[in-house]
Amino acid sequence: MFPRTIRYATRDMDKTNRVQFEKPNILELNQRYTVVDLHFHTRYSDGSNTVRQVVKRVRQLKIGIAITDHNDIAGAVEIDLYKDILSIPGIEITSREGSHILIYFYDIESLREFFHRKIQPNMGSELMSSTALPMEAVIAEARAFESVVILPHPYCTAYTGVCNPQFSLARQKRLFDLVDGVEAINSENLKKWNLKCAVLGFNLDKTVVGGSDGHALYQIGRVVSYAECTRTRRAFLDALRQKQNKVIGKEIDIFRKVTSNGLKLRTNLKNYPDLIEKNIRYSYTVLNSKSKSLRDNIKRRLKG
Repeated sequence: MFPRTIRYATRDMDKTNRVQFEKPNILELNQRYTVVDLHFHTRYSDGSNTVRQVVKRVRQLKIGIAITDHNDIAGAVEIDLYKDILSIPGIEITSREGSHILIYFYDIESLREFFHRKIQPNMGSELMSSTALPMEAVIAEARAFESVVILPHPYCTAYTGVCNPQFSLARQKRLFDLVDGVEAINSENLKKWNLKCAVLGFNLDKTVVGGSDGHALYQIGRVVSYAECTRTRRAFLDALRQKQNKVIGKEIDIFRKVTSNGLKLRTNLKNYPDLIEKNIRYSYTVLNSKSKSLRDNIKRRLKG
């Protein structure tokens, strides 16, 4: 049985229960904290809902949201027009390697400039394709702005998380040093991977965040990050950078995972050649990594 709560394993023992694997009580959390779903997709990338539908749902829940569409900012820009909504300007970039990076900005103008000057000129053939920028370059470009940089779902079943055989351990360490934190709970991920993500964040002594990674309205608020701060972008993002936030949420069930993946596949039809190429390359890397590990084990046993 997996633990429902992971404790913060650093010298600051006041920061306990920073990640809780249980259904959020949004009504209760709203009474004391600023609550935000930090990872959601709309029709502007591979989600199924309009921004107007998202706005209606977050108004009902009384929470904030970050629309983090893949390689696109139209949703984040549109929701910024709704001034009664706490929205965090954000984007999820697909690096050249196929792995993802979440970037949050303090103001919509910075997001616009970052996207139009740094990302758009390096876009792939399709919206969901990889950009031409490697992980390090994306992070470096984001650091030119006041921003919070997060590695989403670092452990997952594919190459979209940074903890995969495409990256050497030395390179992973360099990337961890460059970012502000990692996503600890993602509602579309498997629980065993989310647990590893949470432990990774603690071991790195980095910020841990959570978001639904939702592609449909029912997922909004399934996983949230919350902090005891004023209900403003600056206060909330400052809380993230200072590791003063907590995360709570649960994964969606397997049936809904299948449904969500079906929605994403329809969006990715034009992007199939890129996906096939990346999957082949990733499969080759995994097989090569496992073969090397097997050879090393045999050598150690023979020497022993």
